Amino acid sequence: MYEASDLRKGLKIEIDGEPYVVVQFEFSKPGKGQALYRCKLKNMITGAQFDRTYRSGDKFNEADLEEREMEYLYNDGENYCFMDSKTYEQEFLSQDQMREARYFLKENMVCNVLMFGGRPIEVTLPMFVNLRVEKADPWVKGDTASGDTKPATLSTGYKLQVPPFIEEGEEIRIDTRTGEYVERVKK
Repeated sequence: MYEASDLRKGLKIEIDGEPYVVVQFEFSKPGKGQALYRCKLKNMITGAQFDRTYRSGDKFNEADLEEREMEYLYNDGENYCFMDSKTYEQEFLSQDQMREARYFLKENMVCNVLMFGGRPIEVTLPMFVNLRVEKADPWVKGDTASGDTKPATLSTGYKLQVPPFIEEGEEIRIDTRTGEYVERVKK
């Protein structure tokens, strides 16, 4: 059980049977009266955000969250299938639940899946992933007018800016937190 004084950014609490994470937090103590805790909360299932103010006596339940290491198996067009390596149970996440993470998945990749009440709600990928460049404009030596990057499309369909020396068919390392190019993978 948490109290309002325990609130801080990143804390995961349960409100009305759903998990929320504190996105922003502000404490204020008016001249008289109780202390106020202003929070911006984000629903971990729907992604909806709202502001709420709590007083010092308010209490919250801890969100019943469990993180499990799971292996990505396949995408059936609508859902992404993950398998628990220990129990061999399979869980499915929708495209909405996957958000941007779907562009960085490779078959047999091990990810952390956040579970709430026994059902998956979020995937955490490894920090870096190596993906193949499917499409990239050719580099014209001495072309400085176009800048120091060019657009590229990866094998997963993700589009990003890469340095001009990157060519089609090469593998590059991507930071999954930002979606940006990190380096060319040496063979």
